[in-house]
Amino acid sequence: MTRRTADGSAGDADYGTIGGSYSAYRRPEPRIAALIEQALAGARTVVNVGAGAGSYESAAFTVTPVEPSASMRAQRPVHLPVAIDAVAEHLPFEDDAFDAAMTTFSVHQWSDLESGLLEMRRVARGPVVVLTCDPDRVREFWLYDYAPLVLDTEARRYPAIRDITATLGGHTEVITVPIPADCVDGFNEAYYARPERLLDPAARQSCSAWSFVPPEQAEEYTERLRADLASGAWEDRYGHLRRQPHLNGSLVLIRALP
Repeated sequence: MTRRTADGSAGDADYGTIGGSYSAYRRPEPRIAALIEQALAGARTVVNVGAGAGSYESAAFTVTPVEPSASMRAQRPVHLPVAIDAVAEHLPFEDDAFDAAMTTFSVHQWSDLESGLLEMRRVARGPVVVLTCDPDRVREFWLYDYAPLVLDTEARRYPAIRDITATLGGHTEVITVPIPADCVDGFNEAYYARPERLLDPAARQSCSAWSFVPPEQAEEYTERLRADLASGAWEDRYGHLRRQPHLNGSLVLIRALP
């Protein structure tokens, strides 16, 4: 049975505690949204699993959102459909109920990855689209020099890409998603060229991996980054990234056809 918090969160993070700023900091990045929409092309009805506050729900489709956290459901804009309170491992729909299924930044939260993916495959006649991060590449990001336990946590939580593709089966395609320097979706790598943003406590809180690090440790990491930004040490090592239009980091998009 999937364990849920008082807020309803069904993964290893309690979004009733950390999710208050998500709608402000985790906004849909249009260039990433375009790739997701392209992966869903041809679908009319789409189920969005782990829908959160509604990022990446395109008006091009009739979307049925599923989100277990009451805090996240409450942050959904009024123009989006009301999310159904359910978990990935037990989707309350008939077989082949939708043309397609999608999930973004969610699979690492599920208590049972295989069950959740098989449920998405069960309810979708066509493509299953997953936006996630490759754990083998998470530690390549410069933040590992400053906050190693944060990225160790991310690498531990994100499932291996081969496990996702093997479970979904069929014909699968995995593409690296370029992260633009001005990305408005505030996951850790989105700040690759704007390290100052990670000095903002709300920005860090909107990246769930930070919640697994003791507060005093997170503060130590933040002060180390603050000091290197003030001294120019970060600039000496990574300043070239400010002029790099995009980063090919750990972000990937998986599209699986039956």
